[in-house]
Amino acid sequence: RIKAPVGAFMRTGAFWKGMVTAMIRSMTGYGRGQQTLGGMDITVEIRSVNHRYYEYSSRLPRVYGFLDERLKNYLQKTVSRGKVDVGVWIDTVDAPGSEVVVNHALAEGYLKALRELVQTYGLRDDVSVNALSRFPDILTVRKAAEDEEAIWEAVRQVTDEALAGFVAMREREGARMREDVLARRQTILQAVEKVEARSPEIVREHMAKVEARMKELLSTATVDEQRLLTEAALFADKTATAEETVRLRSHLDQLETLVNASEPVGRKLDFLVQEINRETNTIGSKVQDVELARVVVDVKAEIEKIREQIQNLE
Repeated sequence: RIKAPVGAFMRTGAFWKGMVTAMIRSMTGYGRGQQTLGGMDITVEIRSVNHRYYEYSSRLPRVYGFLDERLKNYLQKTVSRGKVDVGVWIDTVDAPGSEVVVNHALAEGYLKALRELVQTYGLRDDVSVNALSRFPDILTVRKAAEDEEAIWEAVRQVTDEALAGFVAMREREGARMREDVLARRQTILQAVEKVEARSPEIVREHMAKVEARMKELLSTATVDEQRLLTEAALFADKTATAEETVRLRSHLDQLETLVNASEPVGRKLDFLVQEINRETNTIGSKVQDVELARVVVDVKAEIEKIREQIQNLE
């Protein structure tokens, strides 16, 4: 059993300070806490999986139902997204104030009935205290009124212990996803560089083909330069991707900023990835080159993998 000093550490504020400066987190996590406090053996387990919003459910003894809403609000201070399931088990190991109560009226009723049986059927009168106490409801245990605030304080301490493990697991998972997203971001940046470097070459290659075609059709070595320049301008404007690559770079910079943030950014990332995908689609519709078409396909594959990762981020 884990004793109270763990809870004492959490009350110092160091635990919550660490939570405030936490890194990006996964929505998947598990944490468990167990302590014996105030004569109660308390166990708290917290689990979570992906969910668009914060959704809370609990399993706890009916007699401690008053804890449910307090636990829900308490966890929401730490968890902003995810389907969270909390289990609470409380076993009383020392219950001062409990007393055993004798139901005298019921005992007299049972005793009268037993003696009637003795007299009616000529039986041996062997009624004893032990026998009489075995009848239902002769003896009952009456518990003293419980201090709800004291129980909540004890459960809160154990919940803090469970939260520590729960958040640590979420952060470990988040760190792995962060590294994966940043690696894929770098791959996309390299692809953007290829698009930027290749685009001017495509215009030159296209113009060379146009010029050769015009010479072939006109059967002459000279070509109308003005007409060629006009064709070049039209083609360059049609296939220009500079605006899209600039915006794509900006989105990728923002992506890096968000995955390094200390607050929940899952929803912002989801929107940002949509914008990254939109710019990539526009580039794909403009490029008229097999090499760049393959690059765009590769970028879209990386975007989809990033999208899958951020679906699990808080």
